[in-house]
Amino acid sequence: MTPVDYRGLAALDAVIGHGSFDRAAAALAISQPAVSQRIRTLENMAGVPLMVRSQPPLATAAGQRLIAHYRQVKLLEAALDTPAGAGTRLPELAIAVNADSAATWLPAALAPLLTPPACLLDIRIDDQDHTLSQLREGRVFACVTSETALVAGTTATALGAMRYVCAAAPAFAARWFSDGFTAAAVLQAPALIFDRRDALHARYLQRRLGMAAAYPHHLLGSSEGFVRFIEAGHAYGMVPLLQVAAALTAGTLVDLTPGDGLDVPLMWHAWDIQTPLTRALSEHVIAAARASL
Repeated sequence: MTPVDYRGLAALDAVIGHGSFDRAAAALAISQPAVSQRIRTLENMAGVPLMVRSQPPLATAAGQRLIAHYRQVKLLEAALDTPAGAGTRLPELAIAVNADSAATWLPAALAPLLTPPACLLDIRIDDQDHTLSQLREGRVFACVTSETALVAGTTATALGAMRYVCAAAPAFAARWFSDGFTAAAVLQAPALIFDRRDALHARYLQRRLGMAAAYPHHLLGSSEGFVRFIEAGHAYGMVPLLQVAAALTAGTLVDLTPGDGLDVPLMWHAWDIQTPLTRALSEHVIAAARASL
């Protein structure tokens, strides 16, 4: 068996994780040429390219497998360490979650791991339809996703469904939807979506109205800002009931289609690495999600 070059793996992981050779060198406290040399040596040992030297650098399929291996080894090494104390470096753990989960039920799930801190978290925000790719590529230990397909070497657990409602400020609803939530109104009223990959709104219009036509919309990639933008009367949109229940009760928002929300089932996918830290993370996430969703 070919020995594993962990110095080279650390350099490769740092470049991909930090998005540049400069930042990787700073994180590893070595020079940029040293980072480049370690990665070249690793590629020579592997016999294949491990990264695309683009901006930002991207791992090849072989590089992704090696990075996933390296991060799993780091998690296992962390499990061998003594409990964190003065001068002890906390283990790092990356997870990918959708913005709405991060803004609602996730903080409670993470509280037991962070008070006091048992690890340093790298929480990466992405659409629930796309977080699984980060797990598949070895960039994160676990993810919250709407996908059910199991990645080899991982586990998948159902969390529950996040309910979305189509909401607007009362004045906005009166102006644009005075005759109800119709296709004609939807073609005129400005909607709000998270980003260009956000298919939730289009999915709801297809299900509710059977329409697939383009509709006017703003883009705002912030879960909290998303709700405030709608409350300010600038647009209507699909928002988590968990996030706006109080506003609906208070009347600062109205449900444009009462009783007809959209449920998005969520899953927790994680690499099958059993350490006290990874087990605790999965247990707390699953329990908190099931209590809220």
